[in-house]
Amino acid sequence: MEPIANLGWLRVPPGDFAARVKALKLAEGDISGPLRALAGYRLDANQLQRLARIVEAARSRKGALAGLTPLKLGILSNATTDFIVPAVVGSGLRHGLVIECVTGSYGQFMQDSLDPASPVNRAGCDAVLLAIDSRGFALQPPVGVAAEEHVALEAALKALDAMRAGLSAHCPTIIAQSLVSRPETLLGSYDALLPGAETHVVAAFNAALAEHCAESSMTLFDVAGLASRIGTDRWHDPTAWNLAQQPFAHELIPAYAEGLARLLAAIRGKSRKALVLDLDNTCWSGVIGDDGIEGINLAPGDPVGEAHLALQAYTLRLRECGVVLAVSSKNTDSIARQVFREHPDMLLREEHIAVFQANWTDKVSNLAEIAKALNLGLDSLVFVDDNPAERELVRQQLPQVAVPELPDSPALYVRTLAAAGYFEAVGLSDEDRARARFYADNAKRVAVQAAAGGIDDYLRSLDMVISFAPFDERGRARITQLINKSNQFNLTTRRYSEAEVAALSTDPSVTTMQVRLMDKFGDNGMISTVICRDRGSEREIDTWLMSCRVLGRRVEEAVLAALVRGARARGIARLIGVYRPTERNGIVADHYQKLGFAPSSPVRPDEARWALDLADMCDLDFPDVFSEILYEAAESVEVVE
Repeated sequence: MEPIANLGWLRVPPGDFAARVKALKLAEGDISGPLRALAGYRLDANQLQRLARIVEAARSRKGALAGLTPLKLGILSNATTDFIVPAVVGSGLRHGLVIECVTGSYGQFMQDSLDPASPVNRAGCDAVLLAIDSRGFALQPPVGVAAEEHVALEAALKALDAMRAGLSAHCPTIIAQSLVSRPETLLGSYDALLPGAETHVVAAFNAALAEHCAESSMTLFDVAGLASRIGTDRWHDPTAWNLAQQPFAHELIPAYAEGLARLLAAIRGKSRKALVLDLDNTCWSGVIGDDGIEGINLAPGDPVGEAHLALQAYTLRLRECGVVLAVSSKNTDSIARQVFREHPDMLLREEHIAVFQANWTDKVSNLAEIAKALNLGLDSLVFVDDNPAERELVRQQLPQVAVPELPDSPALYVRTLAAAGYFEAVGLSDEDRARARFYADNAKRVAVQAAAGGIDDYLRSLDMVISFAPFDERGRARITQLINKSNQFNLTTRRYSEAEVAALSTDPSVTTMQVRLMDKFGDNGMISTVICRDRGSEREIDTWLMSCRVLGRRVEEAVLAALVRGARARGIARLIGVYRPTERNGIVADHYQKLGFAPSSPVRPDEARWALDLADMCDLDFPDVFSEILYEAAESVEVVE
């Protein structure tokens, strides 16, 4: 089994795939759901191309793709990219994206990057991919001369910087590929130590590129890692390059396109957040209700036991990266928990599980309850179950939930789950790592709320402390992440790079705000960001977004109170709120109306504008559900209790 090269976590396409595609060509209305369902199979390049043709035809029909998030991608390369584009479009559907690709002229990647009038720079792309390999960077210095290799590497990185600078003026996200060393060595293993040998040069470039991306806010597409997992012999096809300048083998187009599509989805905030685990024959071998705690297999040294322990160890590593863990098992609760509490070889423990659902209710209902308890959408869940019937039922009833197709051997569970890349990321902050704790604490809050009387009594019982401060360097990475990932509670869905966020922080005409929330269950971290722009006597709210996990806690009222205080202190007469509707931010359509803003004349046809007059009003009071309010203005700190 080759889960990476062959997309082995996906199901084989049904026998009527072609008929379903044909039916979609004639369908009316929104075809997003059926398109995404078809993309969810293990498709080859030709099948992906057929889906891409439907997307192209549907673009001109209003509402036909309403359920998908649009993303415009520029592609610049030293190789042929025409064969990649349909596969990227088809793979994007799998992740809820409708991708439009704009390609540069063949081999003209430097010119297209630097020319403001190039098609890619004029297109208003959301992201640009620099799909350049070692041949494009001319990384072939003389063998054995370290100084010459250093010069070649510096030249390549300088060229990359120039391209980034040229593109960044027109696009918020620049994606750079790592390079894949060709398998033909000069002196075998010694090539890894030999300056000028491709193995050595490419490894040095990739190390420098990773550091460069971290420092310059470029996004890394680790094609080298993808190719190494598949095998560079298989990745590089000399005939394909010589014949058509294709940089990798034709059969691997779906794997490349899937890797790129999931990275774009991560940029758009569409990565999954929670892993829901079945127990019997998934986390251990055997059925705890029948076999008892002594009869299940988790034994180190036993090949089956080792396989299940490997899955547990992998899920714990995911938890360290912020993935929330939950359990959904058809079991008696006390019996299932006994394994977590008493089995000496069990790696997962109860404290690792945010929501534990062990009962005789169907898995579909349990997954819905888990999403509700975590305050997450179903599209944030990944469900891992060894039972094919359970997997199929969840796919049919809850198509938003990701359900990997597991192989027969538990030894391949980890490889399959990892290959699926459900938790793809473009960064990892301290708050990301704490996410599992955030959501576990949130599940406790839900339980407290259920036992509380009124909503305000419940909120007061949380002992919430809210703090407001301008953007700073310490929070910049998290601020950028929120801006680029938040889709639901996001009034305008404007996107800014980390460099742009830094520039906003020093712009005298811009007011910024980061909001943090703590309560008796723990630190929620940064939960909201606001960007305002002053235009004379008016202050326009350019960006206002908030984490959905704190909805219903009157945070938005507190944010408005802080905004009003700051604006009045600067002599601002009116706050202007802007709402630009998308397919995912409908929950904030009446946000400004609820906060007391009055309708105002829109500047653009795709937006609604609202105004709040400040001239004749006093400062707003902060809601009394907060036990403490820490309000930090640009030059002072005010503590309100």
